[in-house]
Amino acid sequence: MTVNKQRASEALPRWDLGSVFDGLESTDFIQSVEELKDGLVQMDGFLDREQIRRGGPVPDDAQKLAARLAEYLERMNALLRLYGTLRVFVYSFVSTDSFNTTAKRVGSELELLGVRLRQYEVLFRGWVGSINEREATLEKAADYSAVVQEHDFYLRETADQSRYLMSEAEESLASELATSGANAWARLQRIVTSQVQAPFQRDGQVTDLPITVIQNFYHDPDEAVRRQAYETELAAWESVREPLAACMNGVKGAVVTLNKRRGRRDALHQSLDQARIDGDILEAMLAAMRESFPAFRRYWRSKARRLRKEKIAWWDLYAPVGRMEQHFSYSEAQEFILRQFASFSGRLVNLSQRAFDEQWIDAEPRRGKVGGAFCMRVARVEESRILCNFDGSLEQLTTIAHELGHAYHNECLAGHSELGRRTPMTLAETASIFNQTIITDATLAQARDEQEELAILESFLADSAQVIVDIYSRYLFESEVFERRGAAELSADDFCDIMVRCQRETYGDGLDEATLHPYMWAWKPHYYSPDLSFYNFPYAFGLLFGLGLYGLYQEAGQDDRQSFVTRYDDLLASTGRATAAELAARFDIDLRQPAFWHAGLKVIEARIERYASL
Repeated sequence: MTVNKQRASEALPRWDLGSVFDGLESTDFIQSVEELKDGLVQMDGFLDREQIRRGGPVPDDAQKLAARLAEYLERMNALLRLYGTLRVFVYSFVSTDSFNTTAKRVGSELELLGVRLRQYEVLFRGWVGSINEREATLEKAADYSAVVQEHDFYLRETADQSRYLMSEAEESLASELATSGANAWARLQRIVTSQVQAPFQRDGQVTDLPITVIQNFYHDPDEAVRRQAYETELAAWESVREPLAACMNGVKGAVVTLNKRRGRRDALHQSLDQARIDGDILEAMLAAMRESFPAFRRYWRSKARRLRKEKIAWWDLYAPVGRMEQHFSYSEAQEFILRQFASFSGRLVNLSQRAFDEQWIDAEPRRGKVGGAFCMRVARVEESRILCNFDGSLEQLTTIAHELGHAYHNECLAGHSELGRRTPMTLAETASIFNQTIITDATLAQARDEQEELAILESFLADSAQVIVDIYSRYLFESEVFERRGAAELSADDFCDIMVRCQRETYGDGLDEATLHPYMWAWKPHYYSPDLSFYNFPYAFGLLFGLGLYGLYQEAGQDDRQSFVTRYDDLLASTGRATAAELAARFDIDLRQPAFWHAGLKVIEARIERYASL
C-alpha cells in the first residue's frame, strides 16, 4: 500500500449546506422557521380539539381511532422533519464556529420551538398509553390505516414507555425548564471545550493551538511531542475544570431528579429502554468485555517493548509503531476509501462518492470547531453532513470511513418517516463499524511487509482498546457519578478521582498508573447529554455487533454475498422498527448468549496475538 505524507498545500474541505438553505438570515431559512411556527399552531389546535392527552377520550370505534392516530402521526412527522432540518442547519454553524453569535441566538430561539415538539410527544404518549385499556386497541386500528400500520412498532413502544411519565403539568414544565437548565449546561460545555486553546512548542516556536489540534499530536512518532501534548492538554482542562464540573453536576442532577419523579429505577433503566436492549443483554456483553482485558494488557505490554519502555504512558496509547509513515493526503484518503467500498456494494460507494463530491464533509481542524467526529442527517434533502478533524493519520482515514457508515445508514433509512426511523445508539453504530472493518481489512491485505502490517494492526488495536477498555471505564465512571450525584454535587476533584479509579480498574497494569487521564470527563461531550445517559456502552455494542456481522459476510461464499448485502441493507432500513434482539435474530444471532460477544472479541484478540508475534 502506497502512503504519502499529507501535502501541506492541500486545502481541507469545509462542508457545504447550500443545498439546504442560503444562510441563517436568508429568506428561505426564515420562511421555513415561520412554516414551523404555523405548523405548531395547527398542531396545538388539533391536540386541543381531539383532547390528545392522558385521560383524553379514546374512540371506541377502531376506524375512528385509526383516523385520529394517522392525523397525529402525519402532522408530527412533518413537524419533526422540518424542525430537524432547521436544527441541523444551525448546528452546522455552532459546531464549526462556536464564536458565531448569530448561530447561537438562532439556535436558542429554535430550541424553544423544539420544546413544544417534546411536549406534544408527552401528551401523545400519555394518551396512547390508555388505548390498549379500551376496546379499540392499536392492533385493531392498524387494520384501517396504512399510516398506523407503518408505525406499529413506534406506537407499541410509545404505549409501553407511557408508564414513565409525570403529570402533564410536570412534563410540560420539565420541557420548558430544560432550555435554561440541563440543555444550557450542555451548551456551555460545548462552548467552553471548543474554545480552549493552549501554547504549544514545536520546531522552536510557541503557538497557541486549538485543543483539537493538540490532541492530534498523540499520533506523533516523537514521544517528546506526545508527552508535551498530554501535559498541555491536562493543563488546559485544569484551567476550565470548575465551569465543566458545574456543567456535569447540572446535567446529571437534572437526570437524577427527573428519573426519580418518573418512576425509573435509575438512569441506566432509561438508557436500556432507549437502546432497545435489556439488562441480560448488557451484562452478557459487559462480562465478555471484562474477560478480554488481559488480552488488551498483553497488547500494551507488547507495545511498550516496541517503544523500549517498561510500560506505556497515556500519551503512548496512539503512538505509531511499525515502518509505515501512516499519513494520507485528503485526496489519497478519499481514493482509498472509495476503492475499498466498491468491493462491497455499489450503493455504498455511490453514496460515499456523492459525499465527497458534494462537500458533505468538514475536515479542517480549527479554533471554535468541536473535537471528535460525527455525522448528522439533513432531513429536508435526505443528505448527511460529516464532521472530522483530519490530520492525515490512518486513524483519521478510518474515522471518515466510520462516519460514512452513518451516512449510508441514513441512505438505507431514506423514505421512512421521522417517527418510524428512530434508531437506538446500539444499532446506530452497525454500518459505521462495518465500514471501518472493510478499511482495516483492506489495509492489512495490502501491507507490503511485517512492519507495515504492524502499523495497521496498531491503528486497529488502539481504536478497539478505546471502544472496549476505555468505554468500560466510562461506563463505570458514569455509574458512580449517578449514584453519588443523587446525594450531593461532586467537585472537580471528585470527578477526577472517580475517573482515575475507573481507568485503573480497566487498564490495570497495562499502563503506567502515574500517567492516567483524570480529565477525560471534562471534554467528552457524551457525558453532557441530558436526553441520553450512558452514551458509552452502545459503542461497544456497535463494535462487537458490527464485527459479528462482518464475520458472517466473510463466511458467506461469493454467490451468497449479494444476498448478505441485501439482508444487511434491510437490517439498516429496519433499525427504527424492531428491538436489537429481533434484528439480530434475522442473522441467527442470540444477543443474550456470551458466545456471540466472545466471537467479536476473538477477532480482536487474534489480531493482538498477531501484533505480539511480529
